[in-house]
Amino acid sequence: MAVSDPQGLIATPVAVIDRVEATGDVMAILRLVRQYEAERIVVGLPRSMDGSIGPQAQRVQGFAMMLAGHSEVPVEHWDERLSTVAAERMMADAGLKAAKRKAKRDAVAAAFILQGYLDRGQGPGP
Repeated sequence: MAVSDPQGLIATPVAVIDRVEATGDVMAILRLVRQYEAERIVVGLPRSMDGSIGPQAQRVQGFAMMLAGHSEVPVEHWDERLSTVAAERMMADAGLKAAKRKAKRDAVAAAFILQGYLDRGQGPGP
């Protein structure tokens, strides 16, 4: 998970939520939304390289719909193609060893996703 500064300019990685089961995952996300006083939730949508919606993206859309049903803030999708690759490359370039990169990869990738959303002028919020 990542959050932005109040002005919606900079995304910062804050946590990795280990997937357990959908209901618990939703509750974990909503706790962080309340903790950080988020104005919206941006969910990374894993589109195929050709931009299509494959099986994994369909599962993510279903989860996002469930999340939206329990959330008091809007839930939006944002293309996450190559966010993990970018996160891995940035951490490797920074000299982090493979074991440390693995532990932080998802949170850093979330920051890349959110930063892309913010850079497109979509507004502040995680």
